[in-house]
Amino acid sequence: MSDDERVRDAGYDDWLDAVEAGEPYYLESPSGNGWLPPREVDPETGERGLSEEPLPDTGEILTMTTTNVAGPSFADDAPFVVAVVQFGPVRITGQVHGIDHDDVEIGQEVELSVGENETEGERVIVFEPA
Repeated sequence: MSDDERVRDAGYDDWLDAVEAGEPYYLESPSGNGWLPPREVDPETGERGLSEEPLPDTGEILTMTTTNVAGPSFADDAPFVVAVVQFGPVRITGQVHGIDHDDVEIGQEVELSVGENETEGERVIVFEPA
């Protein structure tokens, strides 16, 4: 599917564009809580006025799992590793690339990028070795 045919998800696709441009960010509330777009309100405090702050260059894998049998949108991608990674005050979920799925470890440092899933060519959040 070409970029012209895709419907943009305001906020989220803008964030993916920023990651691709090497300028990833998160949204910080006046209380210091971190969130990913799209957000207009801190769900913990109800505060508005979130500011864009630069995301750290690397993050740490907190947890991960290997997906051997995937749903239809990711059928051609399997097996793949999905990880939750801590980048400063935010946690991001995405696929791990560039590391054999048997070698991915909790505590491993990774960098954030954007890739495409093999099945549908959709943009996905990707973690690569730091």
